[in-house]
Amino acid sequence: MHLLALGIGLGAVWARGRALQGTLDATEIRRVLYADTCWGIAALLWIATGLIRAFGGFEKGSSYYLSNHFFWAKMGLLIAILVLELRPIIVFIQWRRVLYTGHAACTDVCANQLGEGVLVVLMVLAATGMARGLGIPAR
Repeated sequence: MHLLALGIGLGAVWARGRALQGTLDATEIRRVLYADTCWGIAALLWIATGLIRAFGGFEKGSSYYLSNHFFWAKMGLLIAILVLELRPIIVFIQWRRVLYTGHAACTDVCANQLGEGVLVVLMVLAATGMARGLGIPAR
């Protein structure tokens, strides 16, 4: 499930960015909001399955994750993504409210899409290093 969220998340952030580049009529706004919903589902899957993997007594155990530098890099990237998402969350909630009553214009949300995609890829690289045992402090 954790890896499934990767496919959903990368696809959703890419689709959301593409939809934001078009003329934002009602159809395009629906595309943006659909992709945004998929992005939110991916985020929930990542966080839920990540917590289960790290602290649920499965796989390597919490001591492995908490002592791994790549884990902390991955958490830092997750926080950066969440910070970048604050503005889109607010804007898209407003868009959902006015979808049938007016037109919403693209704001600074458009610029975030590439940055979020890059951060997701960096999270995958950190996770790969962590899975291979890298990032554990020398004893």
